[in-house]
Amino acid sequence: MKSKKDTYDIVIAGGGMIGTSLALALVPLGLQIAVVEAVARKQRLQPSFDDRSTTLSRSTQRMFEAMGIWNEVVAASTPIRAIHISDKGRFGFSHIDAEEQGIDALGYVVINRVLGEVLQSKLDAVVGVNVFCPARIEAIELGPDQAAATLKSGDGKQTLTCKLLVAADGANSAVREMMGISAQRREYGQCAVIGNLLPEKNLDHRAYERFTPQGPLAILPIADDRAAFVWTVSEDDADRVLGLDDDEFLAEIQQEFGFRLGKFSRVGQRVAYPLVLSKAVRMTATRSVLIGNSAHGLHPVSAQGFNLGMRDVAALCDCIADGQSDELDPGASQLLDRYARWRRSDQKKLVHFTDNLVRLFGSTRPGLRTLRNIGMLGFDLIPGVRSLFAKHTMGLAGELPRLSRGMPIR
Repeated sequence: MKSKKDTYDIVIAGGGMIGTSLALALVPLGLQIAVVEAVARKQRLQPSFDDRSTTLSRSTQRMFEAMGIWNEVVAASTPIRAIHISDKGRFGFSHIDAEEQGIDALGYVVINRVLGEVLQSKLDAVVGVNVFCPARIEAIELGPDQAAATLKSGDGKQTLTCKLLVAADGANSAVREMMGISAQRREYGQCAVIGNLLPEKNLDHRAYERFTPQGPLAILPIADDRAAFVWTVSEDDADRVLGLDDDEFLAEIQQEFGFRLGKFSRVGQRVAYPLVLSKAVRMTATRSVLIGNSAHGLHPVSAQGFNLGMRDVAALCDCIADGQSDELDPGASQLLDRYARWRRSDQKKLVHFTDNLVRLFGSTRPGLRTLRNIGMLGFDLIPGVRSLFAKHTMGLAGELPRLSRGMPIR
């Protein structure tokens, strides 16, 4: 562990992929930064660095390019050059093609554990960032001039003071609660069953989103000709699905997906987690701010959660960099107000988009079933719809921060 200081410019609560990315993105600004993470990275319980896969949007790719780490990330990633969208039990499908959009890839799929290793190795090599892990923030104090966080670790207790405290500790953020910010939550009554399998046919860099009566099923290309899956099932059925043996499981997921990729085989370890829509009632408090899942938790349909969090990172970095030019410290109220205004529209749009997709394609009401049939046809037939949809899913809509445009923060 690096030498520790008690006073910092910024303390980041949460050393997962979003918190670590923020620390790396801030390095060019010459600030003293502390990252506090409760779970040791080598532990299986570390949720950010497990065997789940994450889809990186175009805007996230540009961020990693600007941060100088894209070469390492892309070497461990699989490009998505087309997306195939279908609705079980109905004819026809829709698609988005990278070539049509004039780009090499719509996004990239990377295993969380592999991305975490890249981010962590970069963090270990930088100057100006101290990592406290495993350590847990058990109390905070927010004042007009500084914030203080009391840490508990194997070495006892320690208090860190800073100009800005960032909560990046996930959807069940303890630090958000300490900040006095509540979150609205709605249970979907669904679980995401995740893992990987071997399809008979090569995915050829194509991702699939198939809507089924229980929920969406995503099949994503990953390394070694395998496919990652995110299968949404009823919460009441999750234990049964996890308890199936490999052959039984493959038969059921095959029945839901069909045989576009031939026969599925060799399924890996499977885990499930409940799906919840969460939204913090506000994004800032005195000398403190929320980013990532601490601010918003989305349904995995359309794979936008991590990328939305990365745009939080980019916008916060822009605000802090511009604040330095105006001689504002990182926790100044004007700076935090600008961040909240900037992020509100993007977050609201993505929350509504993912939630409405789940509701539209999960409904059995005749009127909505007709509407989604029309929507699937219109997606391919109405000029400009695919391009607009692609622009939003790639994270390229609206006012973009410098990092999201591929420009260095300094």
